[in-house]
Amino acid sequence: MFVPIEFIDWECLTIGALGWGQIQIANANNIKILPQNSRRDWMLKLCDALMLFYPREIEKITDRIQRFEDVKLFWENKKDVWMK
Repeated sequence: MFVPIEFIDWECLTIGALGWGQIQIANANNIKILPQNSRRDWMLKLCDALMLFYPREIEKITDRIQRFEDVKLFWENKKDVWMK
């Protein structure tokens, strides 16, 4: 069944980390259609979802940056066995 995306309840959707955020169906076996839903209401809920999503992504990226700073420091202090 094809419906406009704003008819799909946000309880059935998630945001994935692709580009600006990818909207995904959380469970294809459980899709709730809201034919009376307005585009305005759906978009406001999208904004709310993204305002929760992005800070979590920033936290993940910050952790990854710290991890690779540690990895780089480890390798900078390791003797190169093949050169010098």
